Amino acid sequence: MKAIKTLLAGALLAAFSLTTHVSAADKGLIGISMPTKSSTRWISDGDSMVKEFTSLGYATDLQYAEDDIPNQLAQIENMVTKGAKVLVIAAIDGTTLSDILQKAHDKGVKVFAYDRLIRNSGNVDYYATFDNFQVGVLQANSLLQGLGINKGKTGPFNIELFGGSPDDNNAFFFYDGAMSVLQPLIDKKQLVVQSNQMGMKTVGTLRWDGAVAQARMDNLLSAFYSNKRVDAVLSPYDGLSRGIISSLKGVGYGTASQPMPIISGQDAELPSVKGILSGEQYSTVFKDTRVLAKTTAAMVDAAMSGKQVQINDTKTYNNGVKIVPSNLLVPVAADKSNIKDMMISSGYYKAEQLN
Repeated sequence: MKAIKTLLAGALLAAFSLTTHVSAADKGLIGISMPTKSSTRWISDGDSMVKEFTSLGYATDLQYAEDDIPNQLAQIENMVTKGAKVLVIAAIDGTTLSDILQKAHDKGVKVFAYDRLIRNSGNVDYYATFDNFQVGVLQANSLLQGLGINKGKTGPFNIELFGGSPDDNNAFFFYDGAMSVLQPLIDKKQLVVQSNQMGMKTVGTLRWDGAVAQARMDNLLSAFYSNKRVDAVLSPYDGLSRGIISSLKGVGYGTASQPMPIISGQDAELPSVKGILSGEQYSTVFKDTRVLAKTTAAMVDAAMSGKQVQINDTKTYNNGVKIVPSNLLVPVAADKSNIKDMMISSGYYKAEQLN
């Protein structure tokens, strides 16, 4: 009798385990479309989302399009064909997805824009990102701090402005946030843009390409700074900052006699964190992509379970067709005074990585 009870218990446990496994598998396939592996942050985003969705019982299909728009379209179409229940998309160009998202919608697929707003489509259900306007505010304030303006220095200081990729909606929020701080000082001539190059149409950097930023900085230095010093550079992303720094170092900046300008950034990429610690880059904006991935996964799971999806913004992100309900996370400014402790305490990097 004891043996029979043991067998029955084992059978019930096996059946429960099988039921649990099938139930988890039945939660469906999540298609995750990332723009490129050229930035370590997108690799981190993709890995984090796979981890979060897997822990919630979903299957995942993670694809990187390597900044090739037709490739991203093909990958997303393939995800829909394979039966994805949800698409999580960080778009290369947020204006190019309308047709494929219509096909997805017709099949009942939910669409979550991830960190980059998808434009010109009514078939975007939710948006998960950081407060992008605030990112720009933090970047601009870091420049003022580095220049000493917040401590009473009056300048005038020479500044040059760089924007992100014009096909990325976030780039405009970053720029507008920064200019809300910088423009009053430019109007008072406390900050001087020697090139007079302003506005996203002029200062945008297609595909967030550091080489493009480096080439533009080369041209600015040659045309406007042969006998003047650059005191600060607004850079919206660490990859651009490194290109700008390479250009500046090429003409002698970064020495005792010619210190590096105050340069901002974003994403706390490891080479730039090291650059901040060594004094080449002044600051970055830390956006913990693990938290964004976890937040997105929770939003998706709520939508799939028929529960209320957590959002905190229903006014800001108009994609040209609709205002997309959004969940905005809080970015954090980081410079030499706090970045090492911040990165290590959060577990984003290990101490040995920063040496």
